[in-house]
Amino acid sequence: MAEQQREFDLIIWGATGFTGALVAEYLAQTYGTGGPLRWALGGRSEEKLHLLQNTLQAQYPGEPLPIVLADSDDPASLQEMVQRTAVVCTTVGPYARYGTPLVAACATSGTHYCDLTGEVQWMARVIPEYQAAAEASGARLVHTCGFDSIPSDMGTWFLQQRMLERHGMPAHYVKARVGRNKGSASGGTIASMLQVLDEAKRDRSVRKLLTNPYALCPPGTTGLDGPDQASARYDSDFKRWTCPFIMAAINGRVVRRTHCLLGKPWGEDFQYDESQLCSSRAQALRNTIAMGAAMAGLATGPGRKLLARFLPKPGEGPSREQREAGHYELFFHGAHPRDRALDLRVRVAGQLDPGYGSTSRMLAEAAVCLAQDPLQVGGGFWTPASGLGEHVLKRLLDNAGLTFEEVPLD
Repeated sequence: MAEQQREFDLIIWGATGFTGALVAEYLAQTYGTGGPLRWALGGRSEEKLHLLQNTLQAQYPGEPLPIVLADSDDPASLQEMVQRTAVVCTTVGPYARYGTPLVAACATSGTHYCDLTGEVQWMARVIPEYQAAAEASGARLVHTCGFDSIPSDMGTWFLQQRMLERHGMPAHYVKARVGRNKGSASGGTIASMLQVLDEAKRDRSVRKLLTNPYALCPPGTTGLDGPDQASARYDSDFKRWTCPFIMAAINGRVVRRTHCLLGKPWGEDFQYDESQLCSSRAQALRNTIAMGAAMAGLATGPGRKLLARFLPKPGEGPSREQREAGHYELFFHGAHPRDRALDLRVRVAGQLDPGYGSTSRMLAEAAVCLAQDPLQVGGGFWTPASGLGEHVLKRLLDNAGLTFEEVPLD
């Protein structure tokens, strides 16, 4: 079991990748080396790991971080690695291509696990395949611990806690709206998106799965939610035009899974939708057309080849100055089921690039939460809100630079 004493509290798997190195830098800065948090750098290239080890030691003096070697193509090496640690924190994607052996090793070894995946089709495969093993071993596995989907999942959870405190009942409908933001998609995110598109192109069942808003919920789950927003719409609660948000297809499914895993405390009629706020109808239309064109381009060979000139590749990312200049905010509007005058709204914000700076901090805190906090859930696959809840919220507020606050209605 992961609760038993192991050599490490956590291993960062993929530590030499762009995002993995940011996670390692954040942990070194926040928790130090050789201290109460026992952590290590994991990957397949000893040379690259030693280079990162030396870089971090020069920036944050202390004991050299241990190095753990393993290979995604060698299940035995992964099994050996996970048995040495309580938690594996992985940034190695696309997860549908590289992630399943690691999930299998963790689920059977009682090793907790967190990742950055946004690949719905992959999660829908591995959750039922390894749920029983994780329950038996006690391993807690938590997907989507970055910008997709901690702000959406924890923002909804935070709003519902406020609704219950204020009014004794939850919101039956939550609208998530992405406000001002500045950042860029990571090369890993682009690679994962291309993986999903390729699978959908080859397999009709994947296309069907991706249109199901309850794709990550237990089998047979139904509800009132329909397809994700695909056009420009006016939102009367926010008094703003909105356009589709590319991460809604992931975030909404995670929020609905949270609701199911918690036992549907927000009601059988709970609904959730997510989109992006725009300054005008014209902007909403422009954004909608641009996103549609980009997705269509990525789905075709010639279009992908053209767009590849402008998109980051795995391992690439912005400079420190660009990451620190980034920011984002999301608003969550909860509709009171009886009196709309009692609606509540909360704002979740971060002061770093969402895809790199803030994501690396969220993932790191999720990993430390799994390693050190007294979580009440047993083994199995959890979402950030259902598995980590108030414990990770405190870490996000104290360490990761996120804010969660109630704001006035417009």
